[in-house]
Amino acid sequence: MSLSLNTLSEKLIPALGDALVAQHQALNELTITVRADAWPQAAHALRDNLQFEQLIDLCGVDYSGWKGGGHWTGKRFCVVVHLLSITHNQRLRVKVFAEDDAMPVVGTVVNVWSVANWFEREAFDLFGIVFDGHPDLRRLLTDYGFVGHPFRKDFPISGHVEMRYDPEQKRVVYQPVSIVPREITPRTLRPENYGDTESHG
Repeated sequence: MSLSLNTLSEKLIPALGDALVAQHQALNELTITVRADAWPQAAHALRDNLQFEQLIDLCGVDYSGWKGGGHWTGKRFCVVVHLLSITHNQRLRVKVFAEDDAMPVVGTVVNVWSVANWFEREAFDLFGIVFDGHPDLRRLLTDYGFVGHPFRKDFPISGHVEMRYDPEQKRVVYQPVSIVPREITPRTLRPENYGDTESHG
């Protein structure tokens, strides 16, 4: 039987206590924000007390330069988790903001949902979010010698070094970027007086 969003919202308050920072309903979905220092304990409560048996997705977000509703004044890095309760046929989105923008750290939930393992490694690799207590936190998509985190908003768009596998040397080699940098300016064709409210009478 499916829980209504209002019923789920009410159940979250005693289940999470002061770990629950905020709740927001939009587009028939419920999003909650949980304190970073209480996240692992809250994850246990969500699985064991509210039957969110499955973690569907976990990703990082860099909110610097966010334009979704004005100037962003909150913490820079966030871990977003999507959970599924098969028992109650209900989904839940959880946001956990890292307290330190310079060194974002959030507790791991691998011991709660084992599938979080590679999701957390990906968020570490691409955003530099450290998952405290993770059993094997290392890069997943970039090379081990890679410097920086490519999904951060301040990561440079183009680099100076590329890598490739050299079949003769039977190893990965680094070399200067072979692509000639170019700037692409999109061309937009619009009819005359496009957007002019006075011309529409």
